[in-house]
Amino acid sequence: MATRSTFQKRQKEMKRMEKQRMKAARRAERKLAARAQSEAPPETPNEAPPETPAVPADPEPQA
Repeated sequence: MATRSTFQKRQKEMKRMEKQRMKAARRAERKLAARAQSEAPPETPNEAPPETPAVPADPEPQA
């Protein structure tokens, strides 16, 4: 019967480790999503277009 309790302990430990891995994966996924979201706002269409280089107006026409 000692082997059965050892097996149950091992199963419990494996389940705990799997849960930790899943939690770490979710945390990493949220971190990547947050990073992607923080980079996205500069590309939004509501932002003003980039400035065009100023073209000097033609000086008064020389006659």
